[in-house]
Amino acid sequence: MTIALADLRRFAILRSLFPPTSLPRAVERLGFVQADPIRAPARAQDLTLRHRVKGYRAGDLDRRYATLGIAEDFFVNYGFVTGAVQQLMHPRANGRPGRRDRKSEQLLAFVRERGEVHPRDLVAHFSPKSVTNYWGGSSAATTHLLDALHYRGFLRVTRREAGIRLYTIHEHPARSFDERSRDSFVDGLVDVVVNCYAPLPAPTLTTLIRRLRYAAPQWRRQLGSAIVRARKRLAQARVAGVDWYWPASERLPRKAAPDLVRFLAPFDPVVWDRARFEIFWGWKYRFEAYTPVPKRKLGYYALPMLWGDDVVGWGTFAIERGRLRPRIGYVRSRPTDPRFRSALAEELDRFERFLGLSHG
Repeated sequence: MTIALADLRRFAILRSLFPPTSLPRAVERLGFVQADPIRAPARAQDLTLRHRVKGYRAGDLDRRYATLGIAEDFFVNYGFVTGAVQQLMHPRANGRPGRRDRKSEQLLAFVRERGEVHPRDLVAHFSPKSVTNYWGGSSAATTHLLDALHYRGFLRVTRREAGIRLYTIHEHPARSFDERSRDSFVDGLVDVVVNCYAPLPAPTLTTLIRRLRYAAPQWRRQLGSAIVRARKRLAQARVAGVDWYWPASERLPRKAAPDLVRFLAPFDPVVWDRARFEIFWGWKYRFEAYTPVPKRKLGYYALPMLWGDDVVGWGTFAIERGRLRPRIGYVRSRPTDPRFRSALAEELDRFERFLGLSHG
């Protein structure tokens, strides 16, 4: 079978934008949902899930988080992972933080005693010294330590309160690994990556596997051999001068992508790899939230607009007086297909319902 770039593009859309299902099943099928705090007009995780979950409303993931058996954690980026994926990543730290890490021990003892803590409880209890965080701002030293202990696996997020993470103690089962079991865990993480983002061009496959050093820093030295194993066991084809990879159990579909308009989150699996995006659709999409205003070409939080299997433009959205105010841009020109106009209207109507906005 000769595979064309159009076949891969359709494959990427149909396997990722599967028919809407329940929230638990959608998260389980994805394995990982990237999170982002910007709300313009909704957060990335909600924008990603609305296409994959029946009747999804903005904020449903937060509201149901405690009942889903999922976890906030760092995978290839920060987001939400299933319990099974989290077990593949931990323990990142063995035993206790260490006798010399007295502050960590005190913080963990405080959390253990309280059961669940809000960062402000810790700031009030411990000294309010400050440290510089990743984005250049300032946060309480205890909050910084709380984040570090969460990453290392000593704490887990129980829920959010007004967007703020609340934590409790997280106990991981003691494990010992021989070379075979360790490779099995690492390969399991690679499979999650491939499942979420395939079909992947070779450079992106390598990049994503390398990024697993954040998911499982204890196995970072094994990632080179994991790349070699992945290239041997995954389905692959050379198309347009590039080697592409996807799960060996999957076959490229013969059916066409549905005639729907869908606005995709900047971190949606279909959009995430900007290099693949440009190969598939022939133009450069850039996330410009942190780009100086004079240099923006698409807008602060532009959502790529998928029409069938083609990304024909983008949309930026504001909410004014309880109504959605879209601004639509096109890569070349507005599609002339008479079905596009009604499909766009239907997507904007779905968007309003997703946001809980009034109609009429």
